[in-house]
Amino acid sequence: MIADAQPWVLSEIGSLKTVLLKHPRQAWVDGEHVRMQWKALGYSEEPDLGRAAAEYDRFLEIIRRSVPEILFMPEDGRTGLDSIYVRDAALVTRHGVILCNMGKKLREGEPEAVKDYCKTAGWPVAGAVRAPGAIEGGDVVWLDDQTLAVGHGYRTNAEGIRQLREMTASFVREFIEVPLPHWDGPGDVLHLMSLLSPVDRARLLVHSRLLPVPFRKLLLDKGFQLIEVPEEEYPSMGGNVLALAPGRCLALAGNPRTNERLAKAGIEVWTYEGREISMKGAGGPTCLTRPLVRAAP
Repeated sequence: MIADAQPWVLSEIGSLKTVLLKHPRQAWVDGEHVRMQWKALGYSEEPDLGRAAAEYDRFLEIIRRSVPEILFMPEDGRTGLDSIYVRDAALVTRHGVILCNMGKKLREGEPEAVKDYCKTAGWPVAGAVRAPGAIEGGDVVWLDDQTLAVGHGYRTNAEGIRQLREMTASFVREFIEVPLPHWDGPGDVLHLMSLLSPVDRARLLVHSRLLPVPFRKLLLDKGFQLIEVPEEEYPSMGGNVLALAPGRCLALAGNPRTNERLAKAGIEVWTYEGREISMKGAGGPTCLTRPLVRAAP
């Protein structure tokens, strides 16, 4: 378990050893819950639970090829459909889990559910972001084990960033606040990890058209190679890619040009079908997973 794995590696690309997931059977519960919630949560269409469960089981088969320990959040009445996207409710830091405070109000019960699960699992909780601060895990990216980039947008605000900076000050050498674009407004999902996915040592998959110029220049100055997501594949989450290990990634099927560019850069790409679990709720493989323990990259 994670409590026995300290010191925890602060990385987005090290070989994934332990991951936290939530199956749609526990997140969505039944067809009635889906019908009651999908419109309010901003899904593009009503998901089908049966097809979603089948998709997710195939997604799990791929994860199991690389990840030795897979843990599952249980059903919880405080959470809704979006709790399938487990990354957003918590962060993993040097000293334990930091509970987020969701910028999307309909998700506000998720961090408390994670807190209770941490108690059961014996994981230390290092802190929590409190209102009026808001922060979501999809806005937080480790560029290396001492450099943390945090997106400032509609789901993560200035007070949430201030609190996170304070909680990580003892072990984060460089804390980078990244202003996020308006895109389609507050109702849409635009996290920092919508624009940037670490895929290998000093390699990032990015959509440069939406990156702030100072941040993009900083990445280049730090020696990162930027692999560009084609314009036509950004809306289908071509840029939302999970590193399973350095140079090995899990991506959503249906973005052949992006995956071809990754392959040409020497990145191994595994894909899954995600019409129900990803496309309708706008959550790709990074959103569906909360990495807990990784090997040093």
